[in-house]
Amino acid sequence: MKSINPDDFRVVAPIDLKSIPTELPMEADKEEIQEKLLGVQQKLSKRQDAMYAHNRHAVLICLQGMDTSGKDSLIREVFKEFNPRGVVVHSFKTPNAAELEHDYLWRHYLALPEKGKFAVFNRTYYENVLVTRVHPEYVLNENLPGIEKVEDITPQFWKNRLAQINHFEQHLSQNGTLILKFYFHLSKEEQRKRLLHRLENPEDNWKFSVGDLKEREHWDDYMRYYEEAINATANDVAPWFVVPADDKEMSRYIVAKIIWEEIQKLTDISEPELDANVKSNINFYKNQLKE
Repeated sequence: MKSINPDDFRVVAPIDLKSIPTELPMEADKEEIQEKLLGVQQKLSKRQDAMYAHNRHAVLICLQGMDTSGKDSLIREVFKEFNPRGVVVHSFKTPNAAELEHDYLWRHYLALPEKGKFAVFNRTYYENVLVTRVHPEYVLNENLPGIEKVEDITPQFWKNRLAQINHFEQHLSQNGTLILKFYFHLSKEEQRKRLLHRLENPEDNWKFSVGDLKEREHWDDYMRYYEEAINATANDVAPWFVVPADDKEMSRYIVAKIIWEEIQKLTDISEPELDANVKSNINFYKNQLKE
């Protein structure tokens, strides 16, 4: 099985999604990939325990991709070995009435991870420069000054939002949050197969939404806006990784391995040592408990 190098997926220069493969041959069968994933899961779990005790760094995992790209199943598989208190998952849906009374980043601030913990955003604040670009009429629900109709939303509006997101992520990074952003690069043909699978298998019917077909009609628009958003916000403090998503097992392993490798760069993490006075009296306390 080929080794995984995070730098092979990191965005370090402007990308063209059409030129990036959606599948990565790894010369490995499903069982071997699952075994490799399990090893990384267990290492991540131990590392998270140390981070929780160290209590200085937080980790924000951002997952973006088209419908059926495998975000939900990846969360289930990659983080299954974690202590439940160490990871929180947030799936951001259409903003509700209360959320629309605040700026678009407000609800994401509320969900940021505490020190020592992981937060996984299943769809993120990037929806505000993706879905709203495909459907700019959604912006009108935000009741913004100077935006009375779709025609008021200029190209500069989107540039401003991307700049705001960069500032937001820089602020988080400077205050101890490691940010890792993953785009699940799914082919349109593979999405077609997965949607058809949901319709043909009764146990998966509940996963199907007519809305998925409607959004599929805007595929090219989404690809263009994903490119623009990734290119405008890929940097050292909040890197983007484009992960081939046609093979779910492989994409899970790639993401897990990248998270593991990036966390290793936090070299100051160590479990706190026992107070010297307590440590010198360990035998005394042990004897007390044996009486």
